[in-house]
Amino acid sequence: MPWPALAQAELALGQHAAAEAALDRQLALTPRDVGALLAKGQLRQRAGDDRAAVSFYTTALAQAAVSGIPRGMEGMAAAAQAFMGEAQGSFQRHLDAVMTGGLSPAMEEALGLLRGTREIDLQQPSLFYYPGLPQRRFYDPAEFSWMEGVLDLLPAMQAELAAVMAEEAEDTFAPYVTASEDRPAPNNPLLGDPAWGAFYFWKDGAAVAANAARCPATMAALALAPMPIIPGRAPNALWSRLKPGTHIAPHTGMLNTRLICHVPIRTAFGCTLRVGSETRTWEPGVPLIFDDSMEHEARNAGPETRTVLLFEIWRPEVPEEDRAAIARLLEGIAGYDGTAA
Repeated sequence: MPWPALAQAELALGQHAAAEAALDRQLALTPRDVGALLAKGQLRQRAGDDRAAVSFYTTALAQAAVSGIPRGMEGMAAAAQAFMGEAQGSFQRHLDAVMTGGLSPAMEEALGLLRGTREIDLQQPSLFYYPGLPQRRFYDPAEFSWMEGVLDLLPAMQAELAAVMAEEAEDTFAPYVTASEDRPAPNNPLLGDPAWGAFYFWKDGAAVAANAARCPATMAALALAPMPIIPGRAPNALWSRLKPGTHIAPHTGMLNTRLICHVPIRTAFGCTLRVGSETRTWEPGVPLIFDDSMEHEARNAGPETRTVLLFEIWRPEVPEEDRAAIARLLEGIAGYDGTAA
């Protein structure tokens, strides 16, 4: 029996139940028949069974992506796609009505994943991966008791930035992305570009004496933070300046055992930081603390320059004994010269 032809005949007669029965027989024989799936979804849609309609449409379009849309059914496929968008919007409004108020950040994220507005983002450090850490994009500054003391010094730090900028020379802020003479140049469009500028207080484990002397409040703030101490590698702390129109392309950091802190010294409209599938802005007096081993990018789409105090801290979940082991490991990596011991 040509079940699709019978279904069309029943539809022409207005016999929807009989048409659906014929389509069911066809789908029992060929479960991935795109035309039958589209027609079945259309009948479920007409019957008001939106969830079933979406299920058949989804299967039909997924199969069509592999085998193509049957000739003459392009309109049905387009209508199915449009209906699925409308149904998703209706579903999200239903969830919003059911889940109102008082949700924890974890539940908000879980709902975002269910809605499809968020993604599962994972740590992907380029050098060293420490297993078992929670996959968190951002941390709440309130989780770090020492941050209160840092923020107490914020007005003084802002005054120090203003004083440095008032006397700024051409090389005060060096390009953040640089190349080493004995290494290949990084493939980064901001290589040597001061649009992403750096004014270092600590660099590769050593204090930058001249800058430190000019900014005692900033150095006092940094002394409060649990920055890693690894000779030749850490700490690193700087004013990170992003000029208007600058885009730091998506990238991941080297380690997942640290967090990056941004204390906003000078905020600016139109500046964003994306970590995984979550995007935030720098607000006055509100630090951003994030896991840079997840893909992240920053952008200044506004008319003014943004400056943050950027520094790294130990991730709080890493125990002290492993911090010492990681420091020893990274110091050993930095000290390796390629010759046998």
